[in-house]
Amino acid sequence: MALDPESFPPDGRWRLHFHAFLIRPRAGGAILIDAGIGDANAPAAEWAPTPGRMPENLKLLGVAPSDVDTVLLTHLHSDHVGWSVVNGRPCFPNARYVVPKADHDAVGKLNPRVRDEILAPLAATGQLDLIEGKVRLGPGITTVPTPGHTPGHTSALLESGDDAIVFSGDAVLNALQLVAPRVAYLLDDNPEAARAARLALLDQARLRGAWLATSHLTDPFLRV
Repeated sequence: MALDPESFPPDGRWRLHFHAFLIRPRAGGAILIDAGIGDANAPAAEWAPTPGRMPENLKLLGVAPSDVDTVLLTHLHSDHVGWSVVNGRPCFPNARYVVPKADHDAVGKLNPRVRDEILAPLAATGQLDLIEGKVRLGPGITTVPTPGHTPGHTSALLESGDDAIVFSGDAVLNALQLVAPRVAYLLDDNPEAARAARLALLDQARLRGAWLATSHLTDPFLRV
């Protein structure tokens, strides 16, 4: 596919990339959008190529784990939460972990390991922040409810002057859904709701003239 040829190599298999995003407001602090696939013992290790490289990448940017004050987990699939907790302790000790309440309530169905190894330690330290609807995360950044891929799937919108970025999470999973957004993904919890959320999110991005920041395409940033 011309929009993302590296994701569709000649062998016919779908090459999946894993991206998380760091926002550094001018006022200070740091916001993470998703927490990647984690280390070799993370829940995603059952199926994904762990370990990930988030700690090294943050270090290259001069960001220590203690600098992060907010972590938005767009949803509770294992490839988006992996670096939240390492060896039973929150990886970002000063952060509130923002989690969609509907996903929290359904996590036993989504992934019991995420419940036990990610959510339970965060709740024990008082860092778990359950949200519903549209919530301000920091200067210019708000959550955008996009349920369907999971019950509480949540995207985010960052605005600064005339510029904007939509962080889609898994509302958009591959390039095919950019040209044919009605196409469902096999693992969507509610395909009809996911389709409606994707169409609305892409419309919002186009109307706003925003960049789209995707979790699984080869190039994480693109115009739609």
